Amino acid sequence: MPLAPFALFEKMSYDKPHQNHLTKVIIPMLKKLFLYAPIIIMLLFVADTAIYFVCPNVSALKKEHPQKTAFMEYREKEWADKGIEKRVVQKWVPLKRISPYLIKAVIIAEDDKFWRHEGFDFVAMQKALEKDIKKRKFKAGGSTISQQLAKNLYLSPSKNPIRKIKEAILTWRMERALSKRRIVELYLNYAEWGNGIFGIEAAARHYYGKPASSLNAEEASRLATVLPNPRRLNPNAEAGYVRYRSARIYQIMVQRGIVIPEYEEVINAPEEKTEDMATGALPVETNTSGLATPSVEQSPENTPTGSSQEMSTSDLPGTPVPQPGGQTENIPQPEGGSEDGGIK
Repeated sequence: MPLAPFALFEKMSYDKPHQNHLTKVIIPMLKKLFLYAPIIIMLLFVADTAIYFVCPNVSALKKEHPQKTAFMEYREKEWADKGIEKRVVQKWVPLKRISPYLIKAVIIAEDDKFWRHEGFDFVAMQKALEKDIKKRKFKAGGSTISQQLAKNLYLSPSKNPIRKIKEAILTWRMERALSKRRIVELYLNYAEWGNGIFGIEAAARHYYGKPASSLNAEEASRLATVLPNPRRLNPNAEAGYVRYRSARIYQIMVQRGIVIPEYEEVINAPEEKTEDMATGALPVETNTSGLATPSVEQSPENTPTGSSQEMSTSDLPGTPVPQPGGQTENIPQPEGGSEDGGIK
């Protein structure tokens, strides 16, 4: 029966008396090393993690935006290891030059409580943890926009628990150093939207050939849909997950009054000609006020002033919004912004 390493070493020391002194020193030292090894590893882990409480300087993000993020460098290393010649495409744009539809769609899709939480959505994290336990693997999930920004700027896509702890520390610091507006501006400019495509400006031009400011509600919904897996999903896909989830995001925007269906179609529709063909003037009988026309006997002096002004139903709360199949849904105007507290 083979001897254990320590027992074998001790037997050798007795067989060779001239090594007794050496073995008496080495064996206790090795035993102590194995005894304290877990403690040493734990101290190294704590030191490696604790450094993120002070570094990097997240306050600099108030006015600066990095030229290249840790996530971009990670992708470049992947390409280099595979011998692929590729470069990152990214262009910074301020938040005011990003379509409000895109901002709303991303918040709905990725972090609907963004304006209310302090960096962490504990309910979503609990649900993600329960899924991981059920599937018996650590996949992580439930990350807020703030957490995703911390990962994109400073960490890697690794899903190990140590990276998640570092991410939590950075998220906590960013939420205290930066405004919510600045966090979402940084996120939209550094989020990955495809293989080598970073930031919404590059994504909008790559997929739709237009700047981020010109994205409509449907395009915004589709771009928001692919964020969980941007290198696998294509926003222009006409079937499957992208079509279903983007339609759901669009529906939520309609329900919250962010989008009015067929608005552009109504606005851009050609005006009906109501001019008199002979004189070029409106016919005498034409009534554009939307009110009852007074009888011929009624004198102008008796006509109520301001009767020609009509209030549009779009100015009133509870406007019926057309739905598929001819049905309508009353969508009340939100007080103080939309439900997700979106940017106005």
